[in-house]
Amino acid sequence: QVQLVESGGGLVQPGGSLRLSCAASGADYYAIGWFRQAPGKEREGVSCIGSSNNNTFYVDSVKGRFTISRDNSKNLVYLQMNSLKPEDTAVYYCGAGGMPRLCVPWDYDYWGQGTQVTVSS
Repeated sequence: QVQLVESGGGLVQPGGSLRLSCAASGADYYAIGWFRQAPGKEREGVSCIGSSNNNTFYVDSVKGRFTISRDNSKNLVYLQMNSLKPEDTAVYYCGAGGMPRLCVPWDYDYWGQGTQVTVSS
């Protein structure tokens, strides 16, 4: 059974950095993604990675600022977030899917509980 636990969220000033971690047990052969949901908005795919690290996706608004990586030996998926902006404020979720279209939320089958990221001065 797949279990996902996010960590690493918090409050950061604009221009700062955070690294989110997703402990993804039982998900070695699953695509993993980071999604976010701000109040009153739909959940959107931020960055996603295939099961074998050779396929990644970034939403346009984070390209050049965020980097996704996974370490299957440690069952961890990371999202390094640099040059954070107030519009990055949201609850960030880790999702896992068997054969999803990368970063399409409804194609992902398992979800973590989420971690809050707040970018504010």
